[in-house]
Amino acid sequence: MIAASVFDLPSYVQSSFLGLIVTQLEVSLGATLAGLVISLPIGQLCSRLPKFYPPVLGLVTVIYSIPSIALFVLLIDITGETETTVFIPLTLYTLAILVPGVVDGIRSVPPNVLDAANGMGYGRVRRYLTVELPIALPTLMAAVRVAAVSSLSLMSIGATIGNYGGFGDLFILGLRVFDSKLIWLGLISLLVLSVLCDLLLRWVQRLLTPWARTLRSVG
Repeated sequence: MIAASVFDLPSYVQSSFLGLIVTQLEVSLGATLAGLVISLPIGQLCSRLPKFYPPVLGLVTVIYSIPSIALFVLLIDITGETETTVFIPLTLYTLAILVPGVVDGIRSVPPNVLDAANGMGYGRVRRYLTVELPIALPTLMAAVRVAAVSSLSLMSIGATIGNYGGFGDLFILGLRVFDSKLIWLGLISLLVLSVLCDLLLRWVQRLLTPWARTLRSVG
């Protein structure tokens, strides 16, 4: 009865629901990917030069503490009421999760493995891509999963500047027309999508780290 009531929606909502899913995934996961691309070199730098890590960590933490609505308002004058206005803050927020994830992952590489790679003549770039990153993947993927789910949730606030909040648009619409079914639909859809994304990233992690399953079975 409750499910039927929640999903018995107006036709204009039903016709746009798929678009909300696409927008939610496109912006949220895109921001997570962009944050990962930015975090990889920053994390590598902080691992090689530890003195830079505290100020970098402090900077990304301060950025994460800035209210998203404030960033949206500041960016509207530059990027307008577009997806970019939502995309940029989400990307910046992921840095507070991904930069420590990259640093912790690289620091988890055993020193004897690095010595062996150096002894085999690996250069810094080759060692980073073929030795350090694969070993750091479990820690890094855990951070990616948290960042992705966090971005999916935070994106809902983008509905306050226009129709760029994904399921958050349902929250705003539900408040405007005093229809709680729309709010429940947005909430349930967001929870389900977050769980599915986390499961998908877990599956990707298993594909990228087959040796981890072997080690667990041996242990």
